[in-house]
Amino acid sequence: MIRNVIGSVVALVGAAAAVQSPFQRWYQDRLGRDYRIQDLFDGITGVSSSVMASILLPFLFAALVTLVGVVLRSRWVVALAGLIVLGFTVLWMVRQGQAAGSLTVDGDGSGLRWGVAQALAGGVLLLLGALLMSGRRRTTRPGDAAEPYPVPPDDHPDTWPPTQEPGPSAYTSPAPEPEADPYTGPGRHRASPPADEDTAQYPVQQPNEGEGQGGDRYHPPHP
Repeated sequence: MIRNVIGSVVALVGAAAAVQSPFQRWYQDRLGRDYRIQDLFDGITGVSSSVMASILLPFLFAALVTLVGVVLRSRWVVALAGLIVLGFTVLWMVRQGQAAGSLTVDGDGSGLRWGVAQALAGGVLLLLGALLMSGRRRTTRPGDAAEPYPVPPDDHPDTWPPTQEPGPSAYTSPAPEPEADPYTGPGRHRASPPADEDTAQYPVQQPNEGEGQGGDRYHPPHP
């Protein structure tokens, strides 16, 4: 949060410096707002320009982009505004160098002036503000579905993510769990013969004579 505030302030200062720079002298005694937009693409001429058709126009657009980036807390949008300011300033320097033969900074007031330096400083501040901003972080909403954990490997099917500690099996049967036998009478704990051994070693006990006619298996009738 603090980084976004600091970065936004730095970016707004850079945008203000870029917008104010065309009202300063750019080359010798000529103001930046005297240069036409088409001069940046066709070559510098001595024809003066109106304010809204001058180099001020892209800087105003960059300031608008900066405001959008600050409101959205988007560092990429703010960085785009800085690139716009630096791009048009460098383009002007290239065209002015072609028209004048060279670009110099002289102490007698000829050559590049303070307006160019202010525009370059504004673009650098915009990029610095974008770097200082932490951006907009995505918040998890209650309705968002949680990302599923990866399926455990085949050699460790009982590994529970994400700690990879032994836990309940990842492959469960949809059948219901077997219920316990409620019978607790005699013979409840008698061992059953193993299924894999010969059944001949464990003869099947024949029912008593009384069974089948309603007799008691464990209390046969007396003769």
